[in-house]
Amino acid sequence: MKSVKNLPFEWLVGLRYTRAGRRSGRNSFISFISLISMAGIALGVAALIVVLSVMNGFQKEVRDRMLSVLAHIEVFDASGALPDWRATALEAQKNPAVQGTAPYVDGQAMIVRDEVMRGVVLRGVLPQEEPKVSDVANKIKAGKWSDLRPGEFNIVLGAALAAGLHANLGDKVMLAAPQGQMTPAGVVPRLKAFTVVAIFEAGHYEFDSGIAFMHIDDAEKFFRLSAPSGLRLRIQDMLQAPQVARELSRTLSGDLYLRDWPQQNKVYFTAVKTEKTMMTIILTLIIAVAAFNLVSTLVMTVTDKQADIAILRTLGASPLSIMKIFVIQGATVGLLGTAIGVGLGVLVSLNIDVIVPAIEQVLGVQFLPKEVYFINALPSDLRAGDVFPIAGIAVVLALLATIYPSWRAARVKPAEALRYE
Repeated sequence: MKSVKNLPFEWLVGLRYTRAGRRSGRNSFISFISLISMAGIALGVAALIVVLSVMNGFQKEVRDRMLSVLAHIEVFDASGALPDWRATALEAQKNPAVQGTAPYVDGQAMIVRDEVMRGVVLRGVLPQEEPKVSDVANKIKAGKWSDLRPGEFNIVLGAALAAGLHANLGDKVMLAAPQGQMTPAGVVPRLKAFTVVAIFEAGHYEFDSGIAFMHIDDAEKFFRLSAPSGLRLRIQDMLQAPQVARELSRTLSGDLYLRDWPQQNKVYFTAVKTEKTMMTIILTLIIAVAAFNLVSTLVMTVTDKQADIAILRTLGASPLSIMKIFVIQGATVGLLGTAIGVGLGVLVSLNIDVIVPAIEQVLGVQFLPKEVYFINALPSDLRAGDVFPIAGIAVVLALLATIYPSWRAARVKPAEALRYE
């Protein structure tokens, strides 16, 4: 109690005005409006934290599913083939950030079964080396990844692609190469039968419906290549892929091109970044509306407390001290609202995997049908880099809202205010 009494009088008066008044209905109404402003700031801050956490969670989920199939960095030759890929792999591994390397063959073809035809990206891999650069071997839902053996012309299909072709394990599918074959009758497509030995599900529709894997030797024969198309790399920190790619471009010998995973998915990640920015702006406006409700609250307080202001002025309080009183009142409301909002937002973001299923059970609905979104749980990725800026913006907006009312209070003239008292 002693420490409170030792506070400057501006703090004592400002904090007293923040508390609910009991002397009149007007004071109680002003305090109620102040409480509503505080609740508005809290809900705005909490909503922004939760929405950004969910968007971060979706982005992380999609990115991880992409990188279960894609490599962090791809290295390929300008000629379209990389004959001495082992030497390039040894050079790449000299960079401490590189954890694994594996050769690949990429090409496009038509895949046919019965009367169903689909376009597909074919990727030839070494089954024993591929786990060093991707997680596709761990995404097998039926069959065995190890059944990709050279010369047997086996194939691994994505789950959506297999479902579209009505293909199961052991079934034969026909692949048509884009390069035709010259015959006396003209150019005819080159066809080759492959046996389905496994089905993978990465959880990303683009890959599950459009990619198939085969042994690299079979892929070279099918596309009539003499060497792999290039080399795939995995690094320690996927977010450093652009920087590592630039380093490797200076150290690797030969006329090589490097492509990192953000480049391969530039359109998607640019769209996600733009969407996140726009959502931040929109939800920040909600906080701004709640924060500027403080203006009306403080203006009403200034009008109601004109006699008190006049008495303080006659006792020697300066206009700056009067301004401080109402800045402290508004800042207290803003800080409390922000603190409550941060606590609520963090709590919901950390427990959204429990809260959402409970709401779904009560309402009898499913927000994320798995057949549509390929995930059945709402992801959340809470980041301190989002929470602190949100809290800072809310506090700054609350402080800005106190400027006009506090300036108006400082201009109150004691004689005019006490005339009718």
